[in-house]
Amino acid sequence: MLRLLVVEDHALVREGLLATLKNLGAETQTFGVKDAGEAVGVLETEDIDMMILDLMLPGTKGLTFLPLVRRRFPTVPVVILSALDDADTVSRVMKDGASGFVSKSGSSTELLDALRAVLSGEIYLPPKLRKLTKNSESAQGEGKGKPLGQRFGLTAAQVRVLELVAEGCSNRRISELLGLTEGTVKIHVSAIMKAMGVSNRSEAALMVSRKRRYN
Repeated sequence: MLRLLVVEDHALVREGLLATLKNLGAETQTFGVKDAGEAVGVLETEDIDMMILDLMLPGTKGLTFLPLVRRRFPTVPVVILSALDDADTVSRVMKDGASGFVSKSGSSTELLDALRAVLSGEIYLPPKLRKLTKNSESAQGEGKGKPLGQRFGLTAAQVRVLELVAEGCSNRRISELLGLTEGTVKIHVSAIMKAMGVSNRSEAALMVSRKRRYN
């Protein structure tokens, strides 16, 4: 069962999103809330696989709420859906740990493609936004003094998995420690190795070891 949480304060937009998400498959359960408080309530009581977050929330804004989610619920990937799709905003939310960004000016097909990509362990940006943030991402990728998570664009959940891989933990052990299924851990490990450009766990662990040694 795939469980998705939509955080959007406009009821009509929220209902439309919930209907669209059903196209991901019959085994999809959706939750729709209007603000950050309700979202935390769902995250605390349900096993959510992914959250779709609008940045323009009343009270606690999405830009403020995203870092909080990453700290309290690091294994839940967050896809940002917003009308604010300028380069600065996109770069900021990706730096804060979003797993994807989709503009509200995009189509439902684009949204579904983005969600499928993130669920498979990828980081998603549509071509237009990828071009807007290319320079900042390139600078981040080349910044060898930066943490590996920032350097390779890893999510908070992937960073935690990487740290445990570096400690020699098996997928089963990682799943026990983080409360994830082994399948989810395998997806994270695959995405980590792809992002880091390594072919196996040992190479990834070696990069972490070298990073720690020179910091």
